[in-house]
Amino acid sequence: MTSFFHIRRLALWAITAVVMIALPLVLTQSFAISMLSQMGIAVIFALSYNMLLGQTGMLSFGHAVYFGLGAFFSAHALNMIGAGNLGLPVTFLPLVGGVAGLAFGVVFGYVTTKHSGTPFAMISLGIAEMVAACSLMFPSFFGGEGGISTDRVVGEAVMGITYGQGRQVYYLIAGWCFVCMIAMFALTQTPLGRMANAVRDNAERARFVGYNPTRVRYTMLILSSFFAGIAGGLAVINYELVTAESLGVVASGNVLLMSFIGGVGHFFGPIIGAVLVTYLQSALSNYTLAWLLYFGLFFLVMILFAPGGIASLLAMHKPAWDVGQLKRLVPSYIAAGAASLVVLAGLIALIEMIYQVETKKEQSGTVMNLFGLTFDAANAGPWIGSLATMAVGAALLWGASRLVRASWQQVTIAINAKRGA
Repeated sequence: MTSFFHIRRLALWAITAVVMIALPLVLTQSFAISMLSQMGIAVIFALSYNMLLGQTGMLSFGHAVYFGLGAFFSAHALNMIGAGNLGLPVTFLPLVGGVAGLAFGVVFGYVTTKHSGTPFAMISLGIAEMVAACSLMFPSFFGGEGGISTDRVVGEAVMGITYGQGRQVYYLIAGWCFVCMIAMFALTQTPLGRMANAVRDNAERARFVGYNPTRVRYTMLILSSFFAGIAGGLAVINYELVTAESLGVVASGNVLLMSFIGGVGHFFGPIIGAVLVTYLQSALSNYTLAWLLYFGLFFLVMILFAPGGIASLLAMHKPAWDVGQLKRLVPSYIAAGAASLVVLAGLIALIEMIYQVETKKEQSGTVMNLFGLTFDAANAGPWIGSLATMAVGAALLWGASRLVRASWQQVTIAINAKRGA
């Protein structure tokens, strides 16, 4: 049985590698390749944060400090490579960010990990604000408000690879992402990873059996900072620019949202969250001014109805999959999904009409196009229609939820019968 699980795990990693290699061959547009690169960076960053929150139970509001400092040191190193003062290949530049993140993790972690819980969160927030303030006090290093610009096409080309093309940058990021994912997953299987889980669940009991919870937290923060710094180094190569925003609370909050939406209780949860959040931020911002509102509403819905994240929803279906009962849930899920789309259509119409009337009225008037329909947002008809659509969708969703509950009752009975047999 153990060998079977090892084979299945190796197969999963192999499939992941194949998908990462094939994606830019399928999605050939420059925008898509750029978004895939951003996803790869976000995956490393989110997994490094999950080492703190998901594995060790440390809620940090300043994890972007290590990402940003790693990015700034990588930017200076890249400029030194361009000036001929550093003989490091650009391929290994993320290690500069990783070492920088690790070094600051050693310094800041010594202070922050003295406490756990809320004190740790507040201290991490204070350090984040302190470093963000320093970014404006030392413009010679941080570049002031404009940040530091770089050029990734420097040094000697290796096998014709100069990282001038977006696809070459993507494969560099994908390679580092794959290696970091394996390394962070391997860490969860070590005694240190197991003790981090023990400290998360019951620090007093871990102390009772002879382990120092503070030392475990400190070690995990240092390792987490290393991977966050690698993500920062890759961000420098991808964007060729780093600013003080990389150090700020917004960046720390962004990675927190990725982890929570994906699910901090599972290793693959932050991966899902990083991919989804990056896509939403990249795609929605091109279509609507209200994308931050949609993103906030999505996060609110996830916290209210799926606090364990998307990964917990997927894990919830594993018993049904194991006994071959997942197909019983499909019809009710289709009905619930259709009803949710009706509610969503009415909500989107209301939000977009509000933005049209309040923010776009002076530029383009009140006439707008939505879902292929052209109408005047100043008239009462579209507002009444949107509210009616939401009401109908809510009624349908209520009925569909009853179908979902009934389907789950049948599946639960089947699961219990299978286990009893």
